[in-house]
Amino acid sequence: MKHLGSIAALCGLAFALWLVWRDHPAAVLQLLRGAGMGLVLAALLHILPMCANAWDWRTLIRVRERPSFPAMLRLVWIRESVNGLLPVARIGGEIVSFRLLVRAAMRPATAAASLVVDMQLTLVSQLLFALVAAGYVLEHSSSDMARFAGRLAWGIAALAPVLVLFALVHHARPFERAARTLNRITSGKVVDLVGTSARIDQSIKLIWRQTGIVVRYLLIWQTLQCAGYALEIWFALHVIGAQATFAQAFVIEALIQLVSSAAFLVPGGLGVQEGGFVLIGGLLGFDAPTCLALAGARRVRDLLFYLPGLLAWQVAEYALPSTRRVEGAD
Repeated sequence: MKHLGSIAALCGLAFALWLVWRDHPAAVLQLLRGAGMGLVLAALLHILPMCANAWDWRTLIRVRERPSFPAMLRLVWIRESVNGLLPVARIGGEIVSFRLLVRAAMRPATAAASLVVDMQLTLVSQLLFALVAAGYVLEHSSSDMARFAGRLAWGIAALAPVLVLFALVHHARPFERAARTLNRITSGKVVDLVGTSARIDQSIKLIWRQTGIVVRYLLIWQTLQCAGYALEIWFALHVIGAQATFAQAFVIEALIQLVSSAAFLVPGGLGVQEGGFVLIGGLLGFDAPTCLALAGARRVRDLLFYLPGLLAWQVAEYALPSTRRVEGAD
């Protein structure tokens, strides 16, 4: 199982290369070459959704423990970098963020609760935006494509019980129950974990009870975040040479986000993301080389942001202990 991520990455890479080879690699490379520095500018727009994500995640943390905005932005950068480039099933970034928050003197329950609720609300918003995107495709497609989009919309709607599950989890104290079960299995060796898990459950409840914060997270900050991602897509399409509306860019981004989340076991969504761009872009009338060039633009963004992000992670891991040693010396 420990090699599953690497195997999935290799299979995804092979599939991505096959897609490019099948759809005239020279045409794809020509589009990317023609875009030139425009790809870098499109990638730099990624700072906008990162800022929105940092702010909305920050609002989920209690005021007296809330890190500064620059600190949260750095955590978002590191979290995305770990999830985007490493075989960690898109959860490793959350674990790294938790470690860094706790080592920065935040209570473990507060850190864990903010991460859990952030993931829950992000998934809720992804489903909502995907429904809107599917509705757009259904409205603007021919009959055959409309039937496909209809099935897609129904499939997404079928995930609505996930929201009910969140409500049940919210009241079922999942961390405490899991810890108690583990405690019985290990003959009482994780008693301390039970207390911590109960506090995590309580912290999650407290966040969900702050209706104003949750509503603003979903309706304002997540909307701004998705709009920022869509702006990346729109600008990348234009530098590639495709005439696209912002609404089309929004549809592509909303559905790609859902596809990437579903393919969480594939590191970086290799192959899955490229296939998603071809499928979704095709529904909107873009040819395969354009869609693959757009996927290439997304990979350029990943390299420009996420490789330095991994370096920032290592710096953060070593910086905090040294800071604490200095404080202890005082």
